[in-house]
Amino acid sequence: MYKIIGLTGGIASGKTTVSNYLKDRGYTVLDADQYSRQTTAKNGPALPQIIEAFGEDIVNDAGELDRKQLGSIIFNDADKRRTLNEIVHPLIRQMMNADEAKFVQEGHVFLDIPLLFENGLDQRCDFVVTVFVDRDTQIKRLTERDDLTIEEAEARINSQMPLTDKVMKSKYRIDNNGNLDALYEQIDRFTEELESM
Repeated sequence: MYKIIGLTGGIASGKTTVSNYLKDRGYTVLDADQYSRQTTAKNGPALPQIIEAFGEDIVNDAGELDRKQLGSIIFNDADKRRTLNEIVHPLIRQMMNADEAKFVQEGHVFLDIPLLFENGLDQRCDFVVTVFVDRDTQIKRLTERDDLTIEEAEARINSQMPLTDKVMKSKYRIDNNGNLDALYEQIDRFTEELESM
């Protein structure tokens, strides 16, 4: 029987790299961030509620969500972050559930969800895989990737459950402190085990 596998990590921990490698290996990966972008796109189902909650200034002249501005608001205010999540998460879940039900008939399905534990979605998975790095590496990668200050990077990291907690709650852990070869080797070992279950 095919498995529903939670795939999570922290911001800038390398979860997307793992996700892409799994896709390259032929696995179905349902990415919560992609569904989120669909719901918040111009004319997306969440956008009117987001404008109502955060004001007209949250969209640019083209009528698209100003993600950077929204990020600077929600990563520094837990209440505003909760408001956004209450708008977006039910829509994401609805879309993911429909695709999950379809694809699990054909093979294992990975649910790539950054806030998997935070939202209790680990309960829907057969087990969870967490991609982790140490905090210094996480800060370094995040500041370089998103052109953030150390303070901005820390605010984003602190808005999530600590990676150490996610690791403890997971059946499988993938250490991404090394290079890509070491990362891919761990994924290969994990998928071999998955296929023998």
